Amino acid sequence: MNTVLTITRLTIRETQRRRILWVALLMGVAFLAVYGLGFHYIFVEVERSGYRAAALTATTVDFLRMAGLYAIYFLVIAMSALVSANTISGELESHTMESVVTKPIRRWQVVLGKWLGLAIIVAAYTLLLAGGVIAIVFMRSRLMVANAPAGLGLMVLGGLTMLSLTILGGTRLSTLANGALAFMLYGVAFIGGWVEQIGAVLRNETAVDLGIFSSLIMPADVLWKRAATLFQTPTALGDLNLAGPFVVASQPHDRVILYAIFYALGLLALAMWSFSRRDL
Repeated sequence: MNTVLTITRLTIRETQRRRILWVALLMGVAFLAVYGLGFHYIFVEVERSGYRAAALTATTVDFLRMAGLYAIYFLVIAMSALVSANTISGELESHTMESVVTKPIRRWQVVLGKWLGLAIIVAAYTLLLAGGVIAIVFMRSRLMVANAPAGLGLMVLGGLTMLSLTILGGTRLSTLANGALAFMLYGVAFIGGWVEQIGAVLRNETAVDLGIFSSLIMPADVLWKRAATLFQTPTALGDLNLAGPFVVASQPHDRVILYAIFYALGLLALAMWSFSRRDL
C-alpha cells in the first residue's frame, strides 16, 4: 500500500510540474469571476422588475445557478480526460515506463496509484469550482441550492467515470487516440441524453431506450441529469419549457448511481489487468 500511496503523491506532483493543474485552476478562477459578475448584473435587473421580482427571482436564480453548474461539470469532464489521457500512454511512448515498472513495483500498483492521484485532483477541482458557483449565488441572492452534498458527489462521480475510461484507454491506445475516444463517447452520451429527454416529452419509448443505451456506454451525462434533479426546485423540474441540460424531463433512476460506481471501478480493474499483460 505504501508503494501505491507513493505513486499517488508523485502523480499529483507531476501534474503540478507540468502546470496542467495550475492552468486548470487559473481557468476555473477566471470562469468564477466572469460568472460572478454576470450573475450580479442579471440579478440586479431581476430585482428592478418591481412586483414581478418575487415570482421571477427564485426561478431566475435557479436557472442561472444550474447553467453555472452545468458549465463546471463540462470543465470537470474535460479536465478528467486531459490530465489522464497521457498518464500511461505518454510514459509508454517516451519509454520512461520501463524505468518505473521494476520488479519491486507491480504494474497494477502503478495504475492504481496514478488513478488515486488524479481522482484526488478531479474531486478537489469539482468541489472547488462547483462550490464556488453555489457560494456566489448564495452570497448575492441568499437562496441556497437543494441537496448540495449529494449533487456535488454525483458531479465528482461523473469525473471519475471519465478518468477510469481514459486510464483504461491509455493502457492500449496512443495519447491522441485515447483522448479522441473519450470525448467521442461522451459526445455519444450527450446526444443520447437529448434524445431521451425529447423522447420522454413525446412519450416515444424507442427514443428513451436509445438514450438509456447511450448512458450505459458512458454514464457521465446521466449522472449530471441525476444531480440536476437533486439541485433543482420542484417548480423548475415541472417546467418542461426549460427542459434541456438544466431541467430534466425524464428523471434517471437511483440505480444509475450504482451502475456508475461499478462502471468506474470496473474500468479501473480492467485497466490494471490490461496494463499487467501488456508487453513493454
